[in-house]
Amino acid sequence: MSRPLRWAGARAFLVECTDLPEVMRLHAHLSQHPLPGQVQVLAAAETVLVEFESGPRAAGGADALQQLQLDERAAVAGRIIDIDVVYSGEDLREVGELTGLGADGVIAAHTGAEWTAAFGGFAPGFVYLAADGDPLQVPRRTSPRPAVPAGSVALAGAFSAVYPQKSPGGWQLIGHTDAVLWDLGREEPSLIRPGDTVRYRAVTEQIRVQDPSAAHQDEPAADPSQLPAVPQRPVTASRPDADYALEVTDPGMQALMQDMGRPGHGDLGVVASGAVDRASARQANRLVGNDARCAVVEALLDGFALTARGHHVVSVTGAAGPLRIDGPNGTRTAVRWSAIPLYDGETLRIDMPTTGLRTYVAVRGGFDVPVVLGSASRDIISGIGPEPLAAGDVLAVHRRGGHVGAPEVPAVSAPTTGSLPVLPDPEDRAEPAVSLPPRDDTAVLRILPGPRDDWFTPEAMQELTSRTWVVSNQSNRVGVRFDEPAGGGLTRARDGELASEGAVTGSLQVPHSGVPVLFLSDHPVTGGYPVIAVVVPEDLPLAGQLPPGAHVRFELTESPDA
Repeated sequence: MSRPLRWAGARAFLVECTDLPEVMRLHAHLSQHPLPGQVQVLAAAETVLVEFESGPRAAGGADALQQLQLDERAAVAGRIIDIDVVYSGEDLREVGELTGLGADGVIAAHTGAEWTAAFGGFAPGFVYLAADGDPLQVPRRTSPRPAVPAGSVALAGAFSAVYPQKSPGGWQLIGHTDAVLWDLGREEPSLIRPGDTVRYRAVTEQIRVQDPSAAHQDEPAADPSQLPAVPQRPVTASRPDADYALEVTDPGMQALMQDMGRPGHGDLGVVASGAVDRASARQANRLVGNDARCAVVEALLDGFALTARGHHVVSVTGAAGPLRIDGPNGTRTAVRWSAIPLYDGETLRIDMPTTGLRTYVAVRGGFDVPVVLGSASRDIISGIGPEPLAAGDVLAVHRRGGHVGAPEVPAVSAPTTGSLPVLPDPEDRAEPAVSLPPRDDTAVLRILPGPRDDWFTPEAMQELTSRTWVVSNQSNRVGVRFDEPAGGGLTRARDGELASEGAVTGSLQVPHSGVPVLFLSDHPVTGGYPVIAVVVPEDLPLAGQLPPGAHVRFELTESPDA
C-alpha cells in the first residue's frame, strides 16, 4: 500500500492518512511495533508524525512504511474511562443553538456517545476525543479565552476534550468535571491515553475543581508558551544541608536544570525539552568525566553564580565569555571548555558572554536532582521538571564514581593555605563544541524544505533564503522569533487553516504574519500553522545560541542528513 509522506527535516516525516480511523490504526501499530530507530510516533487529526534517531534510520523507516499492511478491522485497544460532568458551561446554550439541539439535546448527544481518545497535544494530559458519526460539530470561538479553568469540558470541530489545567483556549465550554486529567504522582500521569474510550456521565451536584495552577489565578495566560506550571517536587536536593553540594548564589536572568530531555511522550502533550544546545551540554559533562546525559545547569546570559560546599571539579561550556572565581584563596579567572577545580567556599561567577546566549555548567559526579518522566529537564511550556533555580537552592552532587572515559583533571584536594590552586593552561582547553560567529557576523543555518512548503508561493522560499533575519527579543526556549522585515512576511499560496499536526524541533512554522518561528526544545508538540522548512539537527545548537539582535540567514541543503 502506498502512503503519501511529507518529510519534516532529515529525521522525521508526516504520513498523510485518509481519515481519523486510519490515523488511529497506524499510530497504534507503530506504537506497539516501532520501526528500527523510531524515537516517537505522534498522531494528529489527519497525519501521523514518525521521528527517528538518524537520517538513514528515517529513510529505512519510510521504505518499510510503504510495505506495512494494517488490519482494516483492527480496533485500537484501550481502557474505558467514565467522567462525571456538571453541564453548566458558559457556551452550552450557544452550542445548543449552533447544533439546533438545544441545551438538553447537546447533553444527551454528549453523554450518549462513546468517545475514543484519538491523539494528544496542546498541553500535558489534553487529549482529542472523537465519536462515531460526529454527533456534535461546532466551530471554535471567534475570540479565544485568555484562561480556561482546569476541568472544563469542551467541544471544537468534531472533537471533545477536558482541559487538564488552566490555560488559554478557544473551545466551546459545555461543562466541568473534578476528574484529574494530569497527575505526575500517578504511575500513568495522563488519565486518558490514545486508544481509550471515554463515557461522559451527567451529574447534578456542584463539583469543586481542584486547579493545579491555583497559584496563578490572577495571572493572564495569553500565550501557549506561558502555560502555568504543573506542581513539581522542589529542585533543592533531599539533603539541603549536604556538605557535598553546590549552592546557587545568584540565578542570573534564568537558570534551569537540563539534560538530553524526555523524548517519546508527545502523545501526552509533553515535548522532549532538554538542553537547547545539546552539543555544549554533552561537552560539559565529558570534560568532568560524566556520562554525557547527566543533568547540567543551563544559564542565560550573565549573573549566574555557584558556591562550593566541599571540593569539586566543574566545567563551563556553550557561550564564550569571562569566568571569575572568588573565595578564601582570592580572586582569579577561569577557563571555559576545561576542567576547573572549585574548592570549598569558592564561588564561580559567569559574566556577560562575548558571543552566544546560553552557558552550561557540569560538576564531576553529576547533580542529584529530581527526575520527572525519565528526565531532569525543565520544560517552560508545561512546567514539567525541576523549578527554575533560585538563590539559596542547594544542589547535592553525587560522590565521584567511576565514569568511563574520564579525562585527566586536577585532583580535588585542598590547596595549601595562602596559595592559589593551579588551573588549566588556556592553551590546553578543548575546542568549543559549537562554533559561534562574532556578534557582528551573520549566522548561517541549513534547512530542508517541507513538510508544508507547498502552502507558500515559490517566491516565499526565495525570500526565506535570501533575506537576513534579525532575532527578536521575544525569543525563548520555545522558539527563536524574528523581527518583521521591511518587505513583510512570507506569502502563502493557500487560504484556510491547516489541521493541527506534529512538529519537530527545528521547524520553521509560519503564522499569519508571515514571519517564521524557529522551534527550539520547548516547542508545542503539535501546531496549526504550516512549516515551510526544518533546520538540520546539526545546526540546532547554533540556533539555540543566537542572542537578540543576531543576524541569521537560512541556506537550503540537499543533504538528507547533513
